[in-house]
Amino acid sequence: MSDQRTPGMDHSLYRYSPLPARLQLLWPDSRPVAFWICLHLEYWELDPPENAQHPPGIEGTWQIFAPDYRTFAHREYGNRIGFFRVVDAIDKWRFPVTVAVNSAVCERYPQLVEECSARGWDIEAGGTHATRMITGAMGEVEERAYIRASKSAVRDVTGTDPAGWIGQDFSESTRTPYLVAEEGFDYIADWPNDEQPYWMSTLPPLVSIPQQTEWDDVTLLWMRQLTTDRFPRIVDTALARLVRDGAHAGRTFALNIHPWLFGQPHRIRYLRETLDVVRGHEVWTTTARDIAARFAAQVREAKP
Repeated sequence: MSDQRTPGMDHSLYRYSPLPARLQLLWPDSRPVAFWICLHLEYWELDPPENAQHPPGIEGTWQIFAPDYRTFAHREYGNRIGFFRVVDAIDKWRFPVTVAVNSAVCERYPQLVEECSARGWDIEAGGTHATRMITGAMGEVEERAYIRASKSAVRDVTGTDPAGWIGQDFSESTRTPYLVAEEGFDYIADWPNDEQPYWMSTLPPLVSIPQQTEWDDVTLLWMRQLTTDRFPRIVDTALARLVRDGAHAGRTFALNIHPWLFGQPHRIRYLRETLDVVRGHEVWTTTARDIAARFAAQVREAKP
């Protein structure tokens, strides 16, 4: 009821922060936009547990069978073929990359993670399986075990703990940021509600790095059925505006890439064109980890 509403947020995860009232965020070399690539390495189970929650939109795209070899094989294409096309496209410009990896990928395809590590890319925790999202139906013990399993799998393959949490398909419960903070992560990248990083109300404090669903490749190309040739133009238009706005206060832009989708032979051309577009803009090409660190340092320096 409207008469029962109070000013502020509907939750305690973070405070409302209008852009004009914030610290003037600055990126290195006065670049107006911090651009980061988020490469998703996922494993789609052939026979997931009965209570597992998979990403939305699959049913509306094609009929589901049991066992669903078709979806399994389609996603598996990304780990067998698409990944290498995508990596080759990124290598042209030597972009830094943030890799969100399922723990099942670390266990089944460690060579893919090693390929990324060899390039100096940041390997971050991205859940356990593409077919297992976090939901409010999970108990705290189950959810904490899920987060720990993802973190430990990355550590086992890379030898270091991941700094960031990038949930499977942006999935969270109301307790997720608190658990992520308690498990030692520095940032979370599940919230598409801003164009700048901000603090979450967790202990210890957790930086939220915005990840826009508006230009997520799965959202645009798979769910909304946008023709792939339009993708570079959308990125170009968005970056042009963000560069303009970022001249007054730095912004962020996350480009989500899924190898099973953009690694297809008829699509890879447009990923290359998109990355060429990015190089034509005045951006700081970086990683989510460095964005979080830069933001945190500026906020702390600004405090009296």
